Amino acid sequence: MLAGDVAACWSSAIGDGHAPWMTASEGLSEDDVANAIARSVFLKQTLERHPEQVEALVLSRSLREPTTPDYLKQRWQEYLTDVSDELSLHAALRRFRRESQFRIIWRDLMRWADLHETMAATSGFAETCIQGALDWLYEDTCEQSGTPWGADPVTGEEAPQSMVVLGMGKLGGRELNVSSDIDLIFAFPGKGETRGGPRSIDNQQFFIRLGQRLIQALDQITADGFVFRVDMRLRPYGQSGALALSFAALETYYQDQGRDWERYAMVKARVVAGDERAGQVLMESLRPFVYRKYVDFSAFESLRSMKAMIGREVRRKGLENNIKLGSGGIREIEFVVQAFQLIRGGRDRELQQRELLVILKELEALELLPSHVVRELRDAYVFLRDLEHALQGVEDKQTQLLPDDELTQARVALIMGFENWEACVQELEAHRERVARHFADIIATEEEEQEAGALEEGWHEVWLAEMDGEASRQWLEEHGFEDPVDSYELLCNLRDSRTIQVMQTQGRKRLNQFMPVLLEALTQVDEPSQTLARVLQLVEAILRRTAYMVLLLENPGARTQLVKLCSESPWIARQLAETPLLLDELLNAESLYHPPAKEELQDDLRQQMLRIPFEDLEEQMESLRHFKKAHILRVAASELKGTLPLMKVSDYLTWIAEVVLDHVVDVAFANLVSRHGYPRRADGSACDTDFAIIGYGKLGGIELGYTSDLDLVFVHNADPELASDGDRPIDNAIFYTRLGQRIVHILSTQTPSGQLYEVDMRLRPSGNSGLLVSTLPAFEKYQRNDAWTWEHQALARARGVAGCRTTLADFETLRHDLLCQRRDRGSLRTEVVDMREKMRASLGTPEGQRNETFHIKHDNGGIVDIEFMVQYLMLAYCSDHPELTQWSDNIRQLEELGRVGVIDMEDAGKLRESYITLRSTIHRRALQNLNSQVEGDAFPEERAYISGMWQAVMID
Repeated sequence: MLAGDVAACWSSAIGDGHAPWMTASEGLSEDDVANAIARSVFLKQTLERHPEQVEALVLSRSLREPTTPDYLKQRWQEYLTDVSDELSLHAALRRFRRESQFRIIWRDLMRWADLHETMAATSGFAETCIQGALDWLYEDTCEQSGTPWGADPVTGEEAPQSMVVLGMGKLGGRELNVSSDIDLIFAFPGKGETRGGPRSIDNQQFFIRLGQRLIQALDQITADGFVFRVDMRLRPYGQSGALALSFAALETYYQDQGRDWERYAMVKARVVAGDERAGQVLMESLRPFVYRKYVDFSAFESLRSMKAMIGREVRRKGLENNIKLGSGGIREIEFVVQAFQLIRGGRDRELQQRELLVILKELEALELLPSHVVRELRDAYVFLRDLEHALQGVEDKQTQLLPDDELTQARVALIMGFENWEACVQELEAHRERVARHFADIIATEEEEQEAGALEEGWHEVWLAEMDGEASRQWLEEHGFEDPVDSYELLCNLRDSRTIQVMQTQGRKRLNQFMPVLLEALTQVDEPSQTLARVLQLVEAILRRTAYMVLLLENPGARTQLVKLCSESPWIARQLAETPLLLDELLNAESLYHPPAKEELQDDLRQQMLRIPFEDLEEQMESLRHFKKAHILRVAASELKGTLPLMKVSDYLTWIAEVVLDHVVDVAFANLVSRHGYPRRADGSACDTDFAIIGYGKLGGIELGYTSDLDLVFVHNADPELASDGDRPIDNAIFYTRLGQRIVHILSTQTPSGQLYEVDMRLRPSGNSGLLVSTLPAFEKYQRNDAWTWEHQALARARGVAGCRTTLADFETLRHDLLCQRRDRGSLRTEVVDMREKMRASLGTPEGQRNETFHIKHDNGGIVDIEFMVQYLMLAYCSDHPELTQWSDNIRQLEELGRVGVIDMEDAGKLRESYITLRSTIHRRALQNLNSQVEGDAFPEERAYISGMWQAVMID
């Protein structure tokens, strides 16, 4: 039948075996023409009815060459020369469509173009038509009604306004199919009136009139056909809404009334015509509606609802053979991809792109989908879209239904490269089966979820108070709650709270789904009653942000990690309650229990901060706080699980601080440079920065804990009397002082996410009365001439942690020289012991309570005894052993002191082990929200040994 069809149309298509346009198209043969018209009725009819236009198109560009958006724009300019009025504009657009469709469909059905070219060409053709029509109609409407004026959205100054056209769906994603309608939204910058016309009209009235004319230019059917079916139903309020809305009206609508399906639609929204510059302002204002800052698993619910609605429509209309809407079809692939975009796009900016195949690559790179799943979804998408174009290209008809007549089936099989229709269907079904399986794995329907996760009914009854109090308490006791009375009372208090009573229906529904699941999960940990009390802090915190409940409902693994971590650490429970955004970290158990090394931390922070300009200080501060909390949570989880020993815990906590400090220096420096220019050097050159941060104490000693503050000193190596090179120059001394102030502000200011770090600057020269930032020469002068012994002790645990590498190196040289000064050991010992006794008296356990309580840090035989011994030995012996200065942490200093023979190697080893034991205890107690005081008889062996060493080294 297919061969007969070709033969019947062949002579009418090319006459006596020759057509002028064939010779004009380089490399085109009669076999090519025969193959093309065998595949498509549309191609055949165009050849028969419009041979002169076919000849013109191949003379313009060979069919063998790719169809690019740039070529289409250039070709439209040639059509535009014939436009003199609105009717001729309509005619030109339709002739341009016929030519472009012929070219795009020919190349696609002949498989001379791949999917990417076809989608890009079709989308580019649509944009060219919309922009071309809009340009002509805007000028004509301005002549009739005047030019609309209003505030420029970028500068705020009065200026002429233009329309912004948003392309939605496949047009927005540059994925338009060959016979598609286009979904548009019309917008304009703001209020105002037209100027220069016969009479002024409101801007909105102008743009509505322009929009109506644009739709007619594209959608109206004339003798030449139409260009695109235009669908405006995605605009606010749908068909009942105004055809064009101001930016402010759009932003207000989406913020106050935007629905879940509108978020889904806006994922692909893109400025396709009009004022691109103003359009970007609009898109940025709508971004928070589409992409939430937190990980938003409520998207699953809305996508499930949409899928269920489509499923009902498919069943009602018998659309199972629809390759877009049916099971395993194109829409399911789109749902999977856009689910991840809506859920994680606010955090992972890589997902805020529009092209589906690009997003699939990102999902694989971010390890959100396994490689084999990505590969199968990608292959299925390409196959289904190619098949969609085959179905549509046969007659230039918008359809996704599989044909039921043999001729069309044969054509489609030929286009798709199969011997027959049965082979094509077999391949199609294999792809659809894989897509449906992955879709079900990722976005289960509500019915499937209920079947898979049905709970013992009693949990619902306890939470919903369908049992009486005594029965509920008995139920909890039978299920392992060690204190069922208190647990039931906590549940009742929560259930009866004012917050829950006034919750909206949707939020209440989510809570009623979540609480029974949570109660069941609690039975899997020790002491579920105690853990319940901790977890309820989080529940109360998210009552008004129930998307977090959806996250935990959708992810049993995250739910398990939540109750496990809260069971093991009230500190973690409090962190999660204070910052529910951290729940995102529970989604991937592998990364949760394996925190990244410093280089990975740097890369992670860099990726997160790429999207935030330095001048947006508030957002920078919020993101830094989340970054710190997220990574400290990973460290704490790893320590609890035992995958990180103490030394590594401190390393990771210190790395987090260093990475944060480096970034804070960059942000603060860029902020000042934008105002005052770069500080200058003596040679006249502008310097990036000569500023450095020196870490003392636990930061300098690489021994940070979970709640440690940062002991910092700021130095710079610039000439303080020179000035910066900006329009508002200031002295370098003032520049670096302000830089230090800004760094302290970024670190210590309380924001909605809390404080980044508490900062202690008392170790700077002259303490609180001294300058916030010193030059390195001034710092050296103070250390050599005025510093107290305890300040030199502190220098033993100091090191450069952030800022200019040259300045940091200069500081390390100076530190080495200062520590290597020869000192009178007797006088030094006396001063160190005196300082230690003062500290013990003020910070240690009072004498009358020492049998009951031991302060791990400050009492006799505690951590500070070891630290003071090490500091004394460093100051006393670095002059004889300069290599001792290479380390700033107690552990390696002890090892080095043993290696060079200052103390016995065995003693060094025992002190090291005692130090690790005591510090480990402090770490573990911090995770339990406990202080550093333990029972009076704790650690008898370690305390006795440390006290003995103190006596031997510091007293005898």
